[in-house]
Amino acid sequence: MQSLQKKCGLFSGFGSFSFYLDALKIAVPVMAQLLIQNLVSLIDNFMVSGLGDVKMSGVNICGQILFMFMVFANTICMAGGIFMTQYSGAKDQNGMRQAFCFKLWAGFCVLSIYMLSCFVFPRKILSFMVVGNSQAALILDEGVKYMRIMGVMGLPWIISTMISSSLREIGEVRVPLVISVIATVVNTVLNFILIYGHFGFPRLEVQGAAIATVIARLVEMLAFIFYMIKKRPPFVIQFFDLFRVNFGLFKEIFKKAWMIMCSEMVWALAETITTALYNGRGGADVVSGMSASFAIANLFFVAFSGICTATGVIIGKDLGSGSLEKARQEKVWLLNGAKIFGLFFTIVGLGCMFLVPIVFRKLSFESQNICSRMVFVMALYMPLWVYINGQFSVSRAGGDTMMGMLVDGIGNLFIVIPGIFFMAKFTLIGPVAMYAIIKAVEIPKIAIAHFWLKKEKWLVNLAK
Repeated sequence: MQSLQKKCGLFSGFGSFSFYLDALKIAVPVMAQLLIQNLVSLIDNFMVSGLGDVKMSGVNICGQILFMFMVFANTICMAGGIFMTQYSGAKDQNGMRQAFCFKLWAGFCVLSIYMLSCFVFPRKILSFMVVGNSQAALILDEGVKYMRIMGVMGLPWIISTMISSSLREIGEVRVPLVISVIATVVNTVLNFILIYGHFGFPRLEVQGAAIATVIARLVEMLAFIFYMIKKRPPFVIQFFDLFRVNFGLFKEIFKKAWMIMCSEMVWALAETITTALYNGRGGADVVSGMSASFAIANLFFVAFSGICTATGVIIGKDLGSGSLEKARQEKVWLLNGAKIFGLFFTIVGLGCMFLVPIVFRKLSFESQNICSRMVFVMALYMPLWVYINGQFSVSRAGGDTMMGMLVDGIGNLFIVIPGIFFMAKFTLIGPVAMYAIIKAVEIPKIAIAHFWLKKEKWLVNLAK
């Protein structure tokens, strides 16, 4: 303990410069990977916005449904990642392989539901996102075209997600970044060609955007598989290893996983419901303006993945190697660092407001106005969001998934969802004000998480 304290910086409660530099070496490549992906998404939005409010709205209501499945897949990665990181710290190669197998099997379950949604029930599912919208039928026509093609993306998306997350969890963060760059370049070039019909290709509009995404995901998957075969990271498996599972370990992972899944899916459900209610506050201008704001905000939302990955890897490896006292001290350093990290990204977010009239100049004035005000609100909330993500990452690194389920799950079920329904039914508050008010729930959630972490239920070596 004393040797750790000697390495601290000048400020009480903060680690040394070298500690934060090591954390940034993990966080920055992860954030860079997501930033590149989100920049491409922003370029997609820029290209699609040129087709008008209705077509952009059709693509973006699909994006909200796809977001639900991405959250589900990321939840699986979190659950398997708890064990992947700790087994990495313990140098247990067989345990890492079993954690990877769990991810794949659970990912295939998500894939089956995703395929049904895209190919069998797309219109029924998308209709929930535009209840009360004055241009619902037109928006749905565009959305269904996009979603059916995006169904083909399912398998490469699941495989890439599971490999990429596993590489990050063992500290190999540069490879996912490089592969992401390759995939996003492919996506951007194909968007330019297929949406507007350049170089002799037909003008495919929203279908062109979907086809470009599918091809980029295929390229990404093949690149990850090639890397796995060539470099053979410690969790790599042969095909038949998928059927040689340790059911005892799977049971342990699932015990942790179901609480994360409940927490994350309740959060995703709350986000989807609130988005649907925002969309009911007007026409295509509201849908496109709100969705455009998230496309901009994703540029600074990369902070969440940075803090989560760095915290999970550092704390998880400490716990897996049996260094519990070190994990206790570094938890304090990381959470204090998260406060500065969040403030920095508030400044970044406010700067991103200047992108709105440039990127979305072809949207209506009202859409641009909604977008700018939403980006402003989200930027102000960044310190709270970064900090609570750090809290959740600490608890999950040690397998304490109960905290997330209680704090996030209960907050969303009993405050966010009833609150947003109340505002939608009994007030005339606009979508931006509704968002700003309901997100104040983060303050009591942080307070509850703070006291929960003091119990140190997360301070556990799962790899022994």
